[in-house]
Amino acid sequence: MAGSGATLLLAAPWWRCCIAVALFVFVINKQEVAADDPYRYFSWNVTYGDISPLGVPQQGILINGKFPGPDIYSQTNDNLIINVYNSLDEPFLISWNGIQNRKNSYEDGVFGTTCPIPAGKNFTYILQVKDQIGSFFYFPSLGFHKAAGGFGGIRIYSRPLIPVPFSTPADDYTLLIGDWYKANHTTLRKILDKGHKLPFPDAVLINGRGSGATFTVQQGNTYRLRISNVGLQNSLNLRIQGHKLKLVEVEGSHAMQTDYSSLDVHVGQSYSVLVTADQPPKDYYVVVSTRFTAKILTTTGVFHYGGGSTVSGPIPGGPTTEVEWSLSQARSMRQNLTASGPRPNPQGSYHYGLINTTRTIMLQSSAGQVNGKQRYAVNGVSFVPPDTPLKLADFFKIQGVFRVGSISDNPPNAGDQGSSIHLDTSVMGADYRAFIEIVFQNTENILQSWHLDGYNFFVVGMDGGTWSPASRNQYNLRDAIYRCTTQVYPKSWTAIYLPLDNVGMWNLRTEFWARQYLGQQLYLRVYTTSTSFRDEYSIPANALLCGRARGLHTRPL
Repeated sequence: MAGSGATLLLAAPWWRCCIAVALFVFVINKQEVAADDPYRYFSWNVTYGDISPLGVPQQGILINGKFPGPDIYSQTNDNLIINVYNSLDEPFLISWNGIQNRKNSYEDGVFGTTCPIPAGKNFTYILQVKDQIGSFFYFPSLGFHKAAGGFGGIRIYSRPLIPVPFSTPADDYTLLIGDWYKANHTTLRKILDKGHKLPFPDAVLINGRGSGATFTVQQGNTYRLRISNVGLQNSLNLRIQGHKLKLVEVEGSHAMQTDYSSLDVHVGQSYSVLVTADQPPKDYYVVVSTRFTAKILTTTGVFHYGGGSTVSGPIPGGPTTEVEWSLSQARSMRQNLTASGPRPNPQGSYHYGLINTTRTIMLQSSAGQVNGKQRYAVNGVSFVPPDTPLKLADFFKIQGVFRVGSISDNPPNAGDQGSSIHLDTSVMGADYRAFIEIVFQNTENILQSWHLDGYNFFVVGMDGGTWSPASRNQYNLRDAIYRCTTQVYPKSWTAIYLPLDNVGMWNLRTEFWARQYLGQQLYLRVYTTSTSFRDEYSIPANALLCGRARGLHTRPL
């Protein structure tokens, strides 16, 4: 029952030790979670293991022996106690894509907030999925481990009394799709460390398989598919032969229910669609293929009607390099204003379009060489990891780890992707409860995908060319989709509105993992002078301390 709930595994002595640690942590951290909300306990052993998704043996990262890892099942406001034992030979961290960790960026699981779990040791994450619903995923955030697996789905169901704007489906499937390399993650990491670019991926996987992933259905029933692109760089298009995909949820927001023949899922993004088995009973192709690539990689699974014949015929084609098609689809995604979200009140009760923004930040990516090695940057700054997690340095007031303002609100030369790049630990300051506008300006010829931890934001506009203040005239100020990962098309811009209601140190990054690894990221320090638990929880009592925080204490002795 590793992926389905609250059972702890007791097969080996170290598990008993870890259970004791988890229970101890629960007691001493009880002020940091809501005592009246349910608890779900998970115990994960992270190991290397042989996998062959493309028919070639390679080293994968498994969780409780599974690739991909087990799904997390939860409900709005649940407390998740996840004990992770690192059986790898190097430090390891798990991050939670889309989980907001409200008031608690210490648990975010990226190096800017959380010390790595040493080899042979364990750490217990204490998360609360506060005021959240929807479909998300977890992944390993260090050392290019994501290229070896270690990822899995996260489901947050609505509470029983909160209405959901569609009937309960007959079943609920997770689809983790992503590009994949035959090479081990250590080989890929060495390529990047030497300052080179990665080659094009070898294939696309569906739920860890290069082909043959099967989803069993019964004619006449409707099914929910929770789709996440957990890959390293490529946008993917998903389609099911002869069936429509009805969009119902985008990264925790109920969407206007729109039928699509296929769906673009950019790297790091998550969606829920409903599919009705309304065709003659036989097998149908599930197709996933790369977008905006010269070489199109395609993989297939099976939408299997019980009692039907096997799949046959040509594989259905889909969009390939058409930008306008994808842009049109993205603009058609709107928030369902009358549906309840995680709370009973309608999603449209927050009138973001009537709030004046207090600050505009323009972020522009660039690529170039620094000291003869490939680097990527935001506003001319290529991120260098510090020796101590930023959040710990902030809490303990350790000087010299980072400098707020080390990255500007604007690129050094707006519209010029050839601007010089320098290395720094990029931290941008922001005021708690401010309401800001961020413009992602893409001057490059590739599609970009950006993610912000700790938040969802309103995607108010996207278009080709260079953004200007006049671009605001085309903003959607009524029902823009509310999500945590957005695409920016080649030579284009995307604008978001962001209410800064979550204190902490939050990673803003590209989801192109080689670019993230080589510097295309920064941290947004959302700050308040308040020390109240109403605004931010204290450092967890069980927090690992590393770097210049080693030897300090999370609580008074």
